[in-house]
Amino acid sequence: MTSATPPVRQPPTREEILAARGRIQGIALRTPLLRLPPEPGEPETWLKLETLQPIGSFKIRGAASAMGLIPRDELARGVYTASAGNMAQGVAWCARSAGVPCAVVVPDHAPRAKLDAIERLGARIVPVPFERWWQVLVERGYEGMAGHFIHPVSDPAVIAGNATIGLEILEDLPAVASILVPYGGGGLSSGIAAGVRAAGSAAPTFACEVETAAPLAPALAAGAPTAIDYRPSFVDGIGGRSILAEMWPLASMLLAGSFVVGLEEIAAAIRILVRRARVVAEGAGAASLAAAFAGRPATGAGGAAVLRPEGPVVCVVSGGNLDPARLATILEGRLP
Repeated sequence: MTSATPPVRQPPTREEILAARGRIQGIALRTPLLRLPPEPGEPETWLKLETLQPIGSFKIRGAASAMGLIPRDELARGVYTASAGNMAQGVAWCARSAGVPCAVVVPDHAPRAKLDAIERLGARIVPVPFERWWQVLVERGYEGMAGHFIHPVSDPAVIAGNATIGLEILEDLPAVASILVPYGGGGLSSGIAAGVRAAGSAAPTFACEVETAAPLAPALAAGAPTAIDYRPSFVDGIGGRSILAEMWPLASMLLAGSFVVGLEEIAAAIRILVRRARVVAEGAGAASLAAAFAGRPATGAGGAAVLRPEGPVVCVVSGGNLDPARLATILEGRLP
């Protein structure tokens, strides 16, 4: 087993983010920032549509950024990651383009639509129970697996790749007041917050979690990572039993707070995106819009934290890989 890149210790600098932008150019798209058609009483809401990436998710940014730093002789031995679906597709896409082997350790509850997409990209799937999959993230590797392990969350190059989203938001909407980002392991939200900070903006970045798997909010309230009860749901792309230890310093430093939303609220946000923006988002991707419309304060390190009342809110729609049957159920007004 080839050693993984050591976890991130500090937020990426502007220079590191710009270098990552160069590595992902031609692989990841610069996605559009579009205003959600407004209705009375709603905040001015903009959508950062990472659903339009070649794999339907922001994860291609981090995958391309990380693979671009692996020496060619090491890269030839292959790569692998641990993912419920989207990072797997990002790494598999980049591995196929580079002509190198790829494998993915997946939790046994991963949705079939995402597994099919991983296999179409030529990656080998290694299913394991959720607890074992989580240990792969904690231990930063899987014994007996060949190739370089790309951590889906805390690899510094992955976070720098994610941070390019923050630069793009500020370039397209300098007056942004608040940014809402789905929270899985913290690599996306912390990366975007680092990009915003590196560009010189004070706009706060908030995490958005689903109530069935929300480790950040209690950690912020307690001042330390806290174990929670995890319940699988159709919102499969975010959440976990706890915060990864190496991500806590970044998340607690960079994020203004965490909004926790329910399954019904996320399903409603998916319907809004389809009907008013003609955008299909998976549950994780719609969590940001659900939070923007929930009207509740976030949990912050010092107590409650709220969106800035003035100015536009940007919701990062992080992915759109939703199983068609689940989408149909949600559009019918039911929960999958």
